[in-house]
Amino acid sequence: MEFFIESLQDFFPVTEVVTIGDVTVYGLAVGEYWAFITRPDQPLLFDPSVAELLWTDPVTFFFGELGIFSVFGQAGITLAMGVAGTVIGFPLALFFGVLGSERVTPFPFNFLFRGTMSAIRAIPAIIWMLILIPLAGLGAAAATLAIAIDTIGNLGRLFVDELEEIEDGPIEAMEMAGANYPQKITFGMLSQVKSSYIAWTLYITEINVRIAVTLGAFGAGGLGNVVEVQVGLFQFTNVMATLMCIFVLIISVELFSQRLRSRLRSDEEKMGFAELILGFPDRFAESMLK
Repeated sequence: MEFFIESLQDFFPVTEVVTIGDVTVYGLAVGEYWAFITRPDQPLLFDPSVAELLWTDPVTFFFGELGIFSVFGQAGITLAMGVAGTVIGFPLALFFGVLGSERVTPFPFNFLFRGTMSAIRAIPAIIWMLILIPLAGLGAAAATLAIAIDTIGNLGRLFVDELEEIEDGPIEAMEMAGANYPQKITFGMLSQVKSSYIAWTLYITEINVRIAVTLGAFGAGGLGNVVEVQVGLFQFTNVMATLMCIFVLIISVELFSQRLRSRLRSDEEKMGFAELILGFPDRFAESMLK
């Protein structure tokens, strides 16, 4: 039991808070976590040196190696891999998702596309990264391509399922109006699932950020790599601090995605992208007070 308690202190360091007589009160040494999260050589959540570039060198700030993602430190690498993988994989996911539907491509030809997506889903993203290492090297590039391939299989399958459930009325109306086949697909089918497609894409982005954390532990960089390095050094306090950063990153991405999906599916007046971003703190505060 004592060994277990001592081991826990490696993850949750304690410090003396106050001593009253013979009684000493201990608390969690949050300062040790904060010192590691904000260390100048490798900040985990926010890099003030990059933030300064917004005023001194805005071109580098927006178009540097990681662009605006670099302001989030190591979390920015993880976030960039997840978002970039989604963006790269989305066009092929849409292509395979549309042509994989029997409403668009007759059986058995549609199964060529569905089978391809099934084959992609059968291989985990970590294996895709290992396969791509000879092509892109061990790092964020291979991880991003692996996430993109994984996106094709997962997001494409969701697109197929949504397309199978559309109403026949708009399609029949377009046929009676003399629309050609591409017009029926674009305006009769895809117009019905536009909001759902956006919502599913945001959901897959959440998953891809989580995948990016895992791939980081295998050499891709970001927060996952920080965890792997600190475990190797037996610095478990630093490991716990990094896990907290991962939690903050994942929750932030999920919260933003969930609110955006909710806005897309609601009947309220839609907000512009700028209003959505700039008004987020006020909306978050309002939701906490309800």
